[in-house]
Amino acid sequence: MNCRICGAELPADAMFCGECGSSTSATPESRRRPDPRPGDTTRVERLPRTSQRNSGVISVPIEGFRPAEPIEDAPAPADPSVAEPGRPRFSLRFSTGETRTVFGSGLIGRKPMPQPGERFDHLVQIADHTLSVSKTHLEFGEHEGTMWVADRFSSNGTVVRRPDDGALRCEPGRRYLVPRGSRVELAEQYFSVD
Repeated sequence: MNCRICGAELPADAMFCGECGSSTSATPESRRRPDPRPGDTTRVERLPRTSQRNSGVISVPIEGFRPAEPIEDAPAPADPSVAEPGRPRFSLRFSTGETRTVFGSGLIGRKPMPQPGERFDHLVQIADHTLSVSKTHLEFGEHEGTMWVADRFSSNGTVVRRPDDGALRCEPGRRYLVPRGSRVELAEQYFSVD
């Protein structure tokens, strides 16, 4: 008999592994640590899959999304809501009635929080009493003048509806281009990009 955790050879009557200390009934699945994130998101029914379309997925090195180096002799903006010269702005109109003007990068959710070492220009909070939107639901940024979004492994997913195109469910962790006039659905909430 062998240990299912470390593979060490065990006597037939062993109750524990002499190498790793695991119980002989332990499996790799039983040793997996529970997810520390709170499970306070309500799950809603998913939309049916749509026919295959141009995904608009972009693959650009992370360096391409870092804030531009400050222009010499140009004073840094005192207000963080003011975009640097040459950076496109996007107006996000939410189903909650709020409008936010954003530039650069950011997170959207009920209570968006960056991971250690991450830095964003915006943390956009959505008031969602149904709890269908995850705390940190979506990441956004800019690529060549067009906004992109990436689902941050949310519970209910993200759907992009571009003008003159059907619904496209976003695969978590991939960046999708969202041209102006598009609608981005975050579970039971949404925003349009202008």
